[in-house]
Amino acid sequence: MRLVVGIDGGGTNTRAALAAETGEVLGIGLAGPSNYDDVGVAIAQRNIKAAVRQAWQQAGQKRHPADAAFLGMAGVVSDDDRATIRQIAEQLRLAPPERIGVDHDIRIALAGGLAGQPGIALIVGTGSSCYGRTADGRSWRAGGWGHLLDDFASGYYLGLQAMVAAVRAADGRGQQTRLLPLVMESLGLQDINELMRRLYYEGMSRAAIAALGPKVLDIAAQGDRAAKAILQRGIEELLLMVETVAKRLNFLPGSFRLTYTGGIAQSPIFQRHFRAALRRRLPTCQLVPPILPPVLGAALLALELLGVAVTPQLVATMRQSAQAKGLKMP
Repeated sequence: MRLVVGIDGGGTNTRAALAAETGEVLGIGLAGPSNYDDVGVAIAQRNIKAAVRQAWQQAGQKRHPADAAFLGMAGVVSDDDRATIRQIAEQLRLAPPERIGVDHDIRIALAGGLAGQPGIALIVGTGSSCYGRTADGRSWRAGGWGHLLDDFASGYYLGLQAMVAAVRAADGRGQQTRLLPLVMESLGLQDINELMRRLYYEGMSRAAIAALGPKVLDIAAQGDRAAKAILQRGIEELLLMVETVAKRLNFLPGSFRLTYTGGIAQSPIFQRHFRAALRRRLPTCQLVPPILPPVLGAALLALELLGVAVTPQLVATMRQSAQAKGLKMP
């Protein structure tokens, strides 16, 4: 029986799934981040290798190249990015070179979220991005330009803007906000003036800043005006991404489906605010909870490289067997 490997490589962790051509998930692996923009090529390769090794070990099989592999990686947007990840995959002998697929992580989020059907997917996790695909294979991406240029509403964005609000409150330029004590307590600061050293000299990582994001949502839920304003601005930018993709792919003015993934996107606080804004701005959009997680979306795309058709039965088998292996379903 032919086997495939699907990989979801992000800024926080890397997941791998080993699946049979029937859709049965045989093994799941988890390792550290593999966005090489953040951690470099060597660490990214090491974590991909570790996640894949765990998947093979859980399957109880001796590791060998799978028949096909698909890697959906955060930060992969250019041909050079794809070539870098492809080189890693070939060096690790994940599958024969001609059956290795590489693309950005939002593509596997869409493949999993809508089980291979056309529509739009939104990632709101450490970073944020949006991607849509039509039935005839046309696609468009908006967002996903990284934390220096983009990533609105992401964990990083929320964390960074919380620090901005905190220092403005501290020196009197901004409104008083619970984000000030939140930042100090979360980072273990005795004085807000220690923040500059922590941020610039010690060099807080993107992941450390993003870790503040869920706490900012909690403060927003308590009614803090500054935190709510940060969240609302981020959501408006996410909706602009979705609207842009929908227009590019001619989904509008008709109805279309939108799915989502990422820690921030799955937060009940975020969803409450997002759903309300979505109804107001894009009333023909149907928000669909993800059917499969992105790592299984990668496995579906790997199966397509073998010519395997994605059927409802295959998707059901994949979902049930992955749960049995301990993979949390959306």
